[in-house]
Amino acid sequence: MSMVALDGSYGEGGGQILRSALALSVLTGRPVRVENIRARRPNPGLQAQHLSAVKAAAMLCRAQVQGAALGSTTLTFVPQSPPSPGTYTVDVGAARAGGSAGSVTLILQAILLPLAYAPGTSRVTLRGGTHVPWSPPFHYVRDVWLPCLSRMGLHAEVHLERWGWYPVGGGEIQLDVHGPLEGEGLYRLKPIVLDQRGPLRRLWGWAAVSHLPLEIAKRMAGRANRLLREAGLPDEVEAIQVESPGPGSGIFLIAEYAHIRAGASAYGKKGVPAEKVAEEAVAELLAFHRSNAAVDPHLADQLILPMALSPGVSRFTTSRITSHLLTSVWVACHFVGDRFEVLGEEGGPGEVRVHPL
Repeated sequence: MSMVALDGSYGEGGGQILRSALALSVLTGRPVRVENIRARRPNPGLQAQHLSAVKAAAMLCRAQVQGAALGSTTLTFVPQSPPSPGTYTVDVGAARAGGSAGSVTLILQAILLPLAYAPGTSRVTLRGGTHVPWSPPFHYVRDVWLPCLSRMGLHAEVHLERWGWYPVGGGEIQLDVHGPLEGEGLYRLKPIVLDQRGPLRRLWGWAAVSHLPLEIAKRMAGRANRLLREAGLPDEVEAIQVESPGPGSGIFLIAEYAHIRAGASAYGKKGVPAEKVAEEAVAELLAFHRSNAAVDPHLADQLILPMALSPGVSRFTTSRITSHLLTSVWVACHFVGDRFEVLGEEGGPGEVRVHPL
């Protein structure tokens, strides 16, 4: 099959282009070459998290890979077989001397869909950052992303064994993916329509700290609960102290509506009051809640690949069209053709439609 060529500086110009390309290459068998990898980032090229994703994807399909090295800005990835089920371990910390808190949840974006198409059950142990900035925290994956994908027929569970904060990392999650069984025939994801979220059923969350006073978590939870009450919403944010190799703090909110879930989070920073961290997460959640959209901005870009793999008509409304969403659509179209239609402008609300094959 012809090789797909991608310019890694397109759109948001980050690691998402690489992760999406890896997943689609493994699934379609089409080789891919990505140039200018992460060209728009302060530290361009493959970092520990991205290199780990490349190696993990290559394990699934015995790919021939060129350019798999830290700092590399060009990668060629050539699958040699369909994705295979199995027991795998991915340690982001081992990819770089001195370790790394690279996000393990972002690695999921490269391997989850291929494993869902691999016949049988797979178990993956992922070690690194489980709750780090600029990536979905573990709780978002477990409580928002995977429940939505289950409606499309993808069956997977994640379990948190140990928290890993930036910059130390050292966290661990277990991923179990249930692919098609023998005799079930051709596996395909179901199309999905998400244009109404329905009434709010529950809103809960955690304000967590490691190697820091529990009082910090209580201040985050207290401020979040007060703001939620003032907005007329449930206030079930709990303060917890968790085990982790390094210090860290953050707040993680989940909103469950009749037809969909949404999430928001924020992380503690040196010199930033705990109350301000809580305010950041609550403001993000309220912005979505006050919209009429069904899908939050984070879930929107993570639905593009599974929708691209479903042969039917899918669509969703989102509270904000992001550069991540548009970039994900751009990558998907290189593999599945021009099936996507995005209505709305970047930064504003909109709708994504996927036409049938």
